[in-house]
Amino acid sequence: MRGTYFLGILLALLPLAAGADGASVRLKDIARIQGVRDNALAGYGIVIGLSGSGDSAKNRVTVQSVANTLSHYGINVGPGDLSARNVAAVMVTATLPAFAESGQKLDVEVSSLGDARSLTGGMLLLTPLEGPDGKLYALAQGPVSVGGYVVESFGSLAQKNHPTVGRVPNGATIERAAPLGLGGDPGTLDVVLYQPDFTTAERVAESLNRSIPGVSAVAQDAGKIAVRFPGPPASLVRAIAQIESVSVVPDQVARVVVNERTGSVVAGGDVRIGAVSITQGDLRIEVQTDFLVSQPEGAYVRPSRNITTAVVPQSTIKVDEPPAHSVSMPSGTSVTELVAALRAIHINTQGVIGILQSIKAAGALRGELVIQ
Repeated sequence: MRGTYFLGILLALLPLAAGADGASVRLKDIARIQGVRDNALAGYGIVIGLSGSGDSAKNRVTVQSVANTLSHYGINVGPGDLSARNVAAVMVTATLPAFAESGQKLDVEVSSLGDARSLTGGMLLLTPLEGPDGKLYALAQGPVSVGGYVVESFGSLAQKNHPTVGRVPNGATIERAAPLGLGGDPGTLDVVLYQPDFTTAERVAESLNRSIPGVSAVAQDAGKIAVRFPGPPASLVRAIAQIESVSVVPDQVARVVVNERTGSVVAGGDVRIGAVSITQGDLRIEVQTDFLVSQPEGAYVRPSRNITTAVVPQSTIKVDEPPAHSVSMPSGTSVTELVAALRAIHINTQGVIGILQSIKAAGALRGELVIQ
């Protein structure tokens, strides 16, 4: 009887121990409802009002675009009669969020297509923005804000950031509502994880079944959980809100990310290593060469064709091999503790990265090593 009592206490404490390893988050922070997504918009336009920093005459597309724009207002001129130094051909892009309605504003990005030097001070003319389906969803227009500059004079050039890329805040007006993909079975919703993981998907399904009465949630694969209601929900918005507010403990992936360009090492999921012994040496070889001039004696007294001045190189080689550092780490040591121990013996970031790669090659790193 007493053994059964203690077994019941142990089983009751297991969920608490599992929850202590990772913090719970809302489902909306790690997943989305399938069909609720952003949409990319793009369009071709021209930026006017540039102070001689636009496209050159070599860009026939820009000159033709100006001619077409003027013809729309009843002014018929040929491309050969125009100069495009104050105009630049650009591509305009924007992101149409889900549930966007007509009349809302969007920020747009403007990027030069030709050889314009800068878009500073330019004005984007009315540009239609289309989606992948070829339909018009927004119209963009407004002054271009550029976070940089370029100054050129007499062959000297001073530039900051990228002056050929700009932004028009609230420069697009939505003309068509964003398309949604929530159709299909009205009694089923699919939850898609941002980072597919079998363990996390199963935990999401268990949390949904436990938190929402009458709901049947099944993890179909590592990235999708099918949520079935007893019948079509009376309010789809309320049903989605209930799903998004469910608390889930996502599984932590044992992964170490190394960026060789910046020298940063980021370890997630409390990555552990096996028992290893690390020895780090530092061999430095310095070669210094001095060039000496050898002048024979008496060359100025008795000149001869066989007597010449010679340049003699003299090299000095210096080898410095300080004592190697050694660190022994027991099994179960975390990567954080390993990095702290390596720092204590004054090993730089590049040395730490090389040691992590060697530990992975030796099979002692209990996780994934990602090198960027």
